Amino acid sequence: MKKGKGTNAVHAGVKHDPSTGAIMTPVYLTSTYAQEGVGNHKGYEYSRTLNPTRHALENAFAELEGAKYGLAFASGLASMDTLLKVLNPGDEVISTDDLYGGSYRLFTTVFANYGIIFKFVDFSDENAITEAINENTRMIWIETPTNPMMKITDIASVSALVDGRNILVCVDNTFATPMLQQPLSLGADVVMHSATKYLGGHSDVVMGCLMLNDDTLDEKLRTLQNSCGAIAGPMDSFLVIRGIKTLHLRMARHCENGQAIVEYLSGHEKVEKVFWPGLKDHPGHDVACKQMSGFGGMVAFTIKGDNLKTAHKFVEATELFTLAESLGGVESLIGHPASMTHASIPKEIREKVGVTDGLIRLSLGVEDAEDIITDLEKAFQAIS
Repeated sequence: MKKGKGTNAVHAGVKHDPSTGAIMTPVYLTSTYAQEGVGNHKGYEYSRTLNPTRHALENAFAELEGAKYGLAFASGLASMDTLLKVLNPGDEVISTDDLYGGSYRLFTTVFANYGIIFKFVDFSDENAITEAINENTRMIWIETPTNPMMKITDIASVSALVDGRNILVCVDNTFATPMLQQPLSLGADVVMHSATKYLGGHSDVVMGCLMLNDDTLDEKLRTLQNSCGAIAGPMDSFLVIRGIKTLHLRMARHCENGQAIVEYLSGHEKVEKVFWPGLKDHPGHDVACKQMSGFGGMVAFTIKGDNLKTAHKFVEATELFTLAESLGGVESLIGHPASMTHASIPKEIREKVGVTDGLIRLSLGVEDAEDIITDLEKAFQAIS
């Protein structure tokens, strides 16, 4: 039976507990499992290798993205770390030039030390990608929409560009979630999420995940996952299973609030520019309409004057919004990327892609839009 996205979110990965009939997946807080004889067990030997709660979640991850396999890790960066370990010294990775600061740091300060070469190019320019590819290219890393400039990459186009070559197309789908975008169906090889964000959805867990279809790559990743050990714990797995059940409902509200707040900001006299894929004049809007079913609740904008002191005053003046790192929870968060999420990127590099001192990033929660707007208006009054 083919299920809709909402139905899938409610039921993905979940099987009633055979011993009790419990409809919720139990939290298996155990490190090891009894064996009836040497090597004779029920599929579980040690919880680093496999845990029933994490196993259920990994199945749910796979179903959400229409994948054959799902893997759960201790964080989004742990999932990226594991994936990058399939590369060898001398291999090259081409990445978008507008990238989450933690991803950029992992690339440039960790894996660059092991002989992996990273190239950062504007993914809105297909020629730039083509020119960057050579015989050593083994991975293309896509973020779409990007964090925080909301730049859009045509996943199908990039996938077609390297079709038949030994190059993995990997997509960070954190901002869009499987409810709004499914990269595997567009030709990508691997999908990654920081499940800390929308998949968990309640700001109470840190986790990452990978989804894919290739049997050989899955075997490599599971060997690395078991060998290196950055796994998701059973309680965290339970929390994300619970969070996924309302993902479709939350994403619909995030999108509604995104639309309402963008309309408010677009007409504000103190706003220089708004960044949101749903705007008709947003770069990549047509591509977003083609590969996304909604535009999400992540919004960025620049304050006129592009002043660091003014931006700091603005983000510190809200009451409903919480000034905090992260995103994707039910509550609205506000941040200053240049000082917070992207501070690890050198100033001249981040400003080149638009992460200036006057840029504000909003993660719009599921509160009433009128209250969100009222809170933003108070912040604008504070900088008058």
